[in-house]
Amino acid sequence: MSFSVLILLKLSNTYVNTITFQINKVNVPEAHVVFDDHQKTLRVGLKAQGFNLLKYYFKKPKINIDFSHNITKTDSLYIWNKNTAFLDVISQFDKAVEVVNINPDTLYFKYDLNAIKKVPIKINAKINYAIGYDILESFELSPDSIKIIGPNVLVSAIDFIETDTLKLQDVKENIITTVLLKLPENQNELEFSNKQTHVAATVTKFTEGKLKIPVTIINVPEDINLKYYPKKITVSYYTSLSNYKSITASDFEIVCDFSEVSKNQTFLIPKLTKQPEVLRHVKINHDQIEYIITE
Repeated sequence: MSFSVLILLKLSNTYVNTITFQINKVNVPEAHVVFDDHQKTLRVGLKAQGFNLLKYYFKKPKINIDFSHNITKTDSLYIWNKNTAFLDVISQFDKAVEVVNINPDTLYFKYDLNAIKKVPIKINAKINYAIGYDILESFELSPDSIKIIGPNVLVSAIDFIETDTLKLQDVKENIITTVLLKLPENQNELEFSNKQTHVAATVTKFTEGKLKIPVTIINVPEDINLKYYPKKITVSYYTSLSNYKSITASDFEIVCDFSEVSKNQTFLIPKLTKQPEVLRHVKINHDQIEYIITE
């Protein structure tokens, strides 16, 4: 009880203490974004009873700096001075608290014009599908892009935003989930329309297919008779069960360009120039086409 009485007597005394306040920027014009090279603070000397000062020690106190009045603007800086904004500071304290001094006298805030840019979202995914399963088409992202608002020097350097890595194992069902975006380290100076995206994808059974495709030779001079073998080569691929029956040889095209043959080369290089977009792991089972020139 004696200790409690002593504490109450101490808190009822008047003290002058210097307290550090974090800056809270308010009423910044929409056309501008204010950013700092380092976090600025005001050290304010306060005279009051201990009861009235105690609250400033339980959490980091903040003081508002209003960018709509009592502040000077240049081409690149907002300048706050305690002489012109002293009344603004005093108004933020109770009448029982007296503001004795403020340090520093002046604060400088760099600013830039706000820029708005829409950039695509790119998904990072490490997914292991169950045997015989795969994704049917590409991932669907909602949203698939975001708006970034902030200093032009920062916004112009961003061309896309990646997601955190989506990791899944033994997948054989449709994918429906939400993934956070990997925002830049200086995100406190930027605004983002979204901080996450919804990811969806159809997963279905896949099977292997094989077809023999005719080989076409192009750019053969008119005075050259060419014989080549094989006339057809096998193409292997994976596709969904739903697409398997619709895939035909006419969906593929394999071409050898005679103009690319170097001197003394006795073979042609087959290239797959046409294939359905729904296929996976397409492979030509021959990497050379033998040929001879006849009279």
